Amino acid sequence: MGIGIIPLISAIVSFIFALTVVDQYFARRQPFQLLWTIGLFMYGISAFTEFYTETYGLHLIMFRLWYLFGAICVAAFLGQGTVYLLVKRRTAHILMAIIVVISVYSAIRLFTTNIDLGTATRLTDKIIVPTDVGALTGLMNVYGTVTLVGGALYSAWIFWRKRILPYRVQSNVLIAVGALLPAIGGSLLRLGAARGTPFYILELSGVIIIFIGFLRTREVFGFFRFPLIHGFARVKEPTLVPPEPASRNQKE
Repeated sequence: MGIGIIPLISAIVSFIFALTVVDQYFARRQPFQLLWTIGLFMYGISAFTEFYTETYGLHLIMFRLWYLFGAICVAAFLGQGTVYLLVKRRTAHILMAIIVVISVYSAIRLFTTNIDLGTATRLTDKIIVPTDVGALTGLMNVYGTVTLVGGALYSAWIFWRKRILPYRVQSNVLIAVGALLPAIGGSLLRLGAARGTPFYILELSGVIIIFIGFLRTREVFGFFRFPLIHGFARVKEPTLVPPEPASRNQKE
């Protein structure tokens, strides 16, 4: 298995994290929780393809899944969850529609275009994808990183400035730091560095730190239950206040 154990742990942590958030989605039915759940499952699938490739070798289907979920979609979906907390619902819907269109277009291109793996042996090796897909990848990653990291830091600043809920400051700072690590890893990959183990370590560290930040909030601990043990029923009490921002969301 070798270094494949690192992305395997990343996948396990991501899936556990996703189950925790989807349980809260069923309880409260908020769009940001649904998007974080989708993003975390994408994170887990991407990490699993890395484990599979390190263990059994590189296959085209694994590269396509890894690139679609890990390189293109995960950051944008997680960041869009934060957008739903910070902007008007109508604006968030428009941005969500754009993300879906880009994701679907990229999936079609990735799965219908001939991709030459060449001499690559790992997913993190340099593999040429269609030019338009590469450009959209950069756009989605910038958007996801700015919204997720920026949203968390903005929320931390609001709570710090108002001198309220200090644990929310800590939580959002952890989320911001955790989100930056895989973004840094992805940037280094595009520059031809951090292939293999360094990238996997940044990826694992990122999801662990985000999870700690999520669990750091008292609201999550007060509300937390073993995922899905109570079924899919919506609950009203106790009220869950999300760990991420000081929301300015207005339903339209």
